[in-house]
Amino acid sequence: MSTYTEDKRKVTTHRLVEMKQRGEKISMLTAYDYSMASIIDQAGMDVILVGDSASNVMAGNITTLPMTLDQMIYHGKSVMRAVKRALVVVDMPFGSYQGNSKEALYSAIRIMKETDADCVKVEGGAEIKESIIRILSAGIPIMGHLGLTPQSINKFGTYAVRAKDDIEAEKLIQDALLLEELGCFAIVLEKIPASLAAKVSKKLNIPIIGIGAGAEVDGQVLVMHDMLGINKEFSPRFLRRYANLYEVIHGAVQSYIEDVKSQDFPNSKEWY
Repeated sequence: MSTYTEDKRKVTTHRLVEMKQRGEKISMLTAYDYSMASIIDQAGMDVILVGDSASNVMAGNITTLPMTLDQMIYHGKSVMRAVKRALVVVDMPFGSYQGNSKEALYSAIRIMKETDADCVKVEGGAEIKESIIRILSAGIPIMGHLGLTPQSINKFGTYAVRAKDDIEAEKLIQDALLLEELGCFAIVLEKIPASLAAKVSKKLNIPIIGIGAGAEVDGQVLVMHDMLGINKEFSPRFLRRYANLYEVIHGAVQSYIEDVKSQDFPNSKEWY
């Protein structure tokens, strides 16, 4: 039996705060196309992230950096056509908001107008303060993202756990407090020590969504291709695979090939 809430109302930023207040964990998963978004939404997902991880799992790039604003808008449109209940968050891609707050506002407005999504997500803290202020001034809700920020991978040089030392941990805490103060409605914490994530979650009134950040946060997010076992190459400690769709799809395709080659498909019941 399903354990998620039977509340069929549209999930909003305000409802996520209410969920944190009553101790109800928030479920979040990525989606990039109509068909998968429809399945995920109908299953009862609280938040769907149209992630720039599409760069990796949909386009085959090594990093998220190649994703363009037009590509994110395309994926956002596709997902929004399917979703009825979940809150839909669209990642702002690399280069669309860093260093130029006017460009950030323009990019966020395009996402909201052209996709009809509920909000956007940005990576970073104090260094993107001006962009956050401008976007929020237009009434566009923002989800923050701290810890391992994939758009900064060339600066880090590794996908290792972030904020393990005291200096980086303190900066993360201060950045989280700043994001809340500025008006962000939630924050994703990626690949940081569980004890630090728990500390941030207790300090802040807004929801904290973890990925590789332990259980003492307000919700969890995974990449859909990873948790469904479509992507076999990615196996971090924090990933739990709930299916092995690579083998299912691979086997089905092989069976189709064999049936075509042997002339078993189509049979007399399968043509007009």
